[in-house]
Parts: sequence; structure tokens; C-alpha cells
Amino acid sequence: MTRRYDIDWLRVIAIALLLLYHVAIGFQKWGLMIGFITNDTSIDGIWPPMTMLNVWRIPLLFFVSGMGVYFAIQKRNWKQLLKERSIRIFIPYVFGILTIVPIHMYLMKRYYNFEINYSPNPAHLWFLGNIFVYVILLLPLFNYLKKHSEGKLVSWLKTVFSNPLGLVLVTVIFVIEALLLKPSIYEMYAMTWHGFFLGFIAFFFGFCFVLSGAAFWNMILKWKWLFLVTAIALYVYRLLKPQMQVPTIQIVIESNLWIYSVFASGYKYLNKSSSTLSYLSQAAYPVYIIHMIFLYLSSLVIFPLEINVYLKFAIVLIATFLGSMIFYEFVIRRIYIIRPLFGLKNIKHK
Repeated sequence: MTRRYDIDWLRVIAIALLLLYHVAIGFQKWGLMIGFITNDTSIDGIWPPMTMLNVWRIPLLFFVSGMGVYFAIQKRNWKQLLKERSIRIFIPYVFGILTIVPIHMYLMKRYYNFEINYSPNPAHLWFLGNIFVYVILLLPLFNYLKKHSEGKLVSWLKTVFSNPLGLVLVTVIFVIEALLLKPSIYEMYAMTWHGFFLGFIAFFFGFCFVLSGAAFWNMILKWKWLFLVTAIALYVYRLLKPQMQVPTIQIVIESNLWIYSVFASGYKYLNKSSSTLSYLSQAAYPVYIIHMIFLYLSSLVIFPLEINVYLKFAIVLIATFLGSMIFYEFVIRRIYIIRPLFGLKNIKHK
């Protein structure tokens, strides 16, 4: 099977955007409400681009995760896939809850002089828990689709997703989810039923998109400019509304259009192998797991300083990225015994 380098790139880019977004939360007044160390002075100007990213960055990761399962199941039977995902997702998830999260929560409590206690919880790792549950729930169906790759159901899926009306159907299903769950804030995905079911839908359709083959990708490539221009128009309309308040249905449509245009652009421009991609693709998962420690460490040191707020933002951003990457390179990647705790294969570094 031909490897899809664009999907690898999109996973790396999505993780990078997540880190950027988390750094930006530290410069918003409401950051402490969701457990972030926040600077006394906010940067209001970064909120508009944050709201653009926020409606699609997490759903994109769920789509990409479903795509990854499609490729994984082609090389494994269902038992092997379940074992592989348990090792790669569930073990880091539990390890992170028990060790990684309590460390960065300690840093936050120390900064604010809160009572120090051991507080294991999923925090930013909630995403991994969702993905593992989706694998368990959808594995029977995915295995059926693999075994009946020439069957009527697969043929129907390929027909549906070779037509832009198939994407209308997908968007309608996301709209139904939002109308049924009625999230108070659409972008509140973490540890909510809305986030769980939205992720489930995206994970399933990510699998179906890759299953549909070249016809799907050529279709979204053909329509990518319409997706992109409409997404931008809906975003600008949001910007012009008081407090950016628009109907949830509009946010759902905008979110999906961004994602379709990202997939189309990735397919056209990013489907290329490189040593950089190989390295970053391996690093993305461990960096996602540990980045909050370096974000909180740098926030703890930099936020009390009497320096320009934009300089603070730049320093914290660089420190978070560099700290996470250095720790990955010289600790996680090279100490082979701990590699599985961060989702890597247990092999010695050469």
C-alpha cells in the first residue's frame, strides 16, 4: 500500500497548532478557568485567529486518527490492531494521567499558591482516551469493511464519497450531533459528550475517506477553492458579529469546510516523503504528551517578569517547542525502556 505522506504531515501540523494554541491560552483572561497559567496582561489581538483555528483543529485530529487506523488495519488482523493500539495509545494515556499531568498541575498550583496535592486526571490527554474507545467500538465494523472490500457496502461508500454531495451528508450528520447535544460552546471538546460524539463521527468518516480511494481525493481537490472561500466568508461573517456569536449550525459548516480544504491542500502539496517528515512524525506524539510541562515551566519563569507581553509570548512559545523537542530527542527517543510510555516502539536508538 502506498504511504500517504500528506496525512502524516497533517498530523504533525495539527499537533504544532495545538501547541501554539495552548501557548496562546496563557495570554487570555479565561485561561485559568480551564487550568492554565495565565499572564496578567492579555493579548486580545490573538483571539480572532484562535477562534478560526478552534473550530477545526481538534476535529481534524480525529479525522486523521481514523485515517491512521485504516492504514494500520490493512497490515494487521483485528487482534493485532487492538494489541498495537492498546500499547501505543492506552499505555501512554494511563502513564500520562498518573505522572505527566500531575507534574504540570503541580507547577500551576505552585504558581498560584494553591494547595499542593496529587491530582491525576486526563487533562490534555483526554483525546487519547477518546481515540482508544473509538477503536474498540468501531473495530468490528472496520474489520468487516476490510474483509468485504469488494462488497456492496464498500462500493456504496466509494460512490457516495466520490461526489461532493457525500460531504454534504457528512456535514449534516455533524449538524445533527450539535443540535442533539446542544453544546453551550461548540469548541468545548475536552471531556464532554459533545466532544466524544463529534470525535466519534470524525474518526469514522476519516476511515471512510481513505477507504474511498483516489475518487474521494480527486473530488475534494476539484472543489477545494469553493470549500476554502466559503470557509473564509463564514469566518469573516463571525468576526463581524457582536462577540462572534453565530448559530451553531454555521460553526459546524465552517468547521467542516476548513477541514475539507485542508485535506485537499494537503493532498495536492504535502504528499511527499522527506527525512524531516520522518523525524517529526515520530516526535509528534511524544511531544503532544509532554508539552504541557514545558509550557507551564516557561510560564512560571517568564510571566512574573516585567517585560513586553509580546516578548513573553515569543519566549514561552520557543521554550515550549524547544523544551519538548530536546526532551524528546535526548530522553524519550534514546532511553529505549521508556519509549512505550510515550507511544514509541521499544527499540534501542542507534
